[in-house]
Amino acid sequence: MVNDVPATPPSYEVVSIQRAKPAPDEDGANWHSYVISYEGKESIYGCRQGDLETVTMATEEIVARLNERHRGRFRKTGRVQLTLTSNKKT
Repeated sequence: MVNDVPATPPSYEVVSIQRAKPAPDEDGANWHSYVISYEGKESIYGCRQGDLETVTMATEEIVARLNERHRGRFRKTGRVQLTLTSNKKT
């Protein structure tokens, strides 16, 4: 049987993080927008409040979780050896 699962699944990656203006309905300053890409084709856009370091760490955490979740679909399942035992009582 042919396995249609690629050897290395594509992954998500951070494309950019840059300073942004807050949304009209948001208070506060120090906003950043980020772009996460999947295979360089599809993108996820988001905004987060905080300094660059905090937003970068949070965005990398999002990417790590997306990749973990995505790769779970590509994980090969191993075989399990089952042994039947008798439950006879003497």
